[in-house]
Amino acid sequence: MNLVQAKTIKKADNSTSTVINPTGPAITCDTSAVGSTDDITYASPATHGEKTDLKLDIQVPKSSGKKPLVVYVTGGGWMMSDRTANLDQRTYVADQGYVVASIQYRTTTSGATYKDALADVKSAIRYLRANADTYGIDTDQVFVWGQSAGGYLAAMTGVTNGDKTYDVGDHLDQSSEVQGVVDEFGPANLSELAADYDQAAKDGNYTAGNPAAQWVYGAGTTKSIKEYTSQMAAADPTTHISSSTPPFLLLHGSADPLVSPSQTLNLFTALEDKGVDAKRVVLTGAGHGDTTVTAAIAQSSPSASSGTGERPWSTKKTMSYITDFLAGHRG
Repeated sequence: MNLVQAKTIKKADNSTSTVINPTGPAITCDTSAVGSTDDITYASPATHGEKTDLKLDIQVPKSSGKKPLVVYVTGGGWMMSDRTANLDQRTYVADQGYVVASIQYRTTTSGATYKDALADVKSAIRYLRANADTYGIDTDQVFVWGQSAGGYLAAMTGVTNGDKTYDVGDHLDQSSEVQGVVDEFGPANLSELAADYDQAAKDGNYTAGNPAAQWVYGAGTTKSIKEYTSQMAAADPTTHISSSTPPFLLLHGSADPLVSPSQTLNLFTALEDKGVDAKRVVLTGAGHGDTTVTAAIAQSSPSASSGTGERPWSTKKTMSYITDFLAGHRG
């Protein structure tokens, strides 16, 4: 794992964002009100000739009627995609009356790039729309929510609404478009991934051939993400924003040592400049997820949290911004 944790973080201009102190009671979940089915194969794409059975876990409220769908995309530093992550947060959203599907996607460990992973997210959305009757999904209300690398994929999913480039595989009669995006501490312009950090963190994160570079250029690359090439531009959500881009909610911790807080700020600004309904929330003192987003990041950056032992991303205050956003954009 080549992500390097920053020791210093430049203070961002948050004048256009909502700044909160993410303290208070933690979320609680009524698991009895939600049914779950795990290990559902939603697609079996091939990467360099090797087939992968991609799985999802789905939670469905037991109340009657069709529900909006939230597709959750976990983080993992481009190297893993543990769909079992953040169960408490996912269950909390399901408790509010949403079908929540947490998906696995291809990563750099199998030679995949962001294009493959983005195709996987869209495959999952099409699969779930195709099986809407089975899971009680309202196909007119589909949201995507991601954290870290998953936040990046959620953003890319939203900004490529209507672009069929990444619609490959099964269920092509179904739409992969989403009606809203929740992006928590996701990268955007990878050439500025460490823009807010000390020189050592910049040097480490811009190392040639590291997982971030492989995410864009593919396995075996000797390139660095530091140079904003045409391939880097194609991987940047800001270059895909269009009139089809749905509303966005972006959230970031002011003390995030792995993804510069300015990443979501710059994406938010680009969305607003193009007339997209967008909101950005900054969590004062919060790091990159609660404990860490995944075990992979934990191995590299064991203290990449708020450093207080608290869980700022799982408080009712923080999660209310997500549930309020979803409720506010239901059809």
